Amino acid sequence: MSSTKFILGLFDDPDNMLHGIEKLQKNSVPIYDVYTPMPIHGIEAKLGIKESRLGYAAFMFGCLGGSTIFAIIYFTMVHDWPMNIGGKNPFAIPDFIPITFEWTVLFTAFGMVATFLFATHLFPGRTPRVMDYRATDDRFVIAIDAKGNTPHADIDSILKEAGAVEVKHNDRKYVSYE
Repeated sequence: MSSTKFILGLFDDPDNMLHGIEKLQKNSVPIYDVYTPMPIHGIEAKLGIKESRLGYAAFMFGCLGGSTIFAIIYFTMVHDWPMNIGGKNPFAIPDFIPITFEWTVLFTAFGMVATFLFATHLFPGRTPRVMDYRATDDRFVIAIDAKGNTPHADIDSILKEAGAVEVKHNDRKYVSYE
């Protein structure tokens, strides 16, 4: 049994990589992931990646921040320490709007940073997950799980036909920096 975990097709041109994705999908070879040094328009649709749900998380963090500060201000200004300022009602909602907006933005920003770091495993102290170092510089990498049913030689030939400049068999999941 082979110790290969991933087969990596390295391309020097994004068009060749997109052609490689099409050829692999036409031959029913499942693609694990694609790594590129720059964003490529339309690659999510080609790979069948669903739309992100981060917008829902941002909305929930905003609601949490807005309701938290509104509750704090309401308790402080109405129940705990009501003040008569110029004869106004202690529960004057227009006075609460600026700080409620600011805390909504603050909770959303911090919550999204935490969510992004958690979802991408990029939190401090963690070794970055990189299949090939050149994917961060000048190569476009298609990673294929080697445990599939397609023989490795067939995958190698499909990648070479599509224009891969190099085909690597990786025995580790990620390259470490040590």
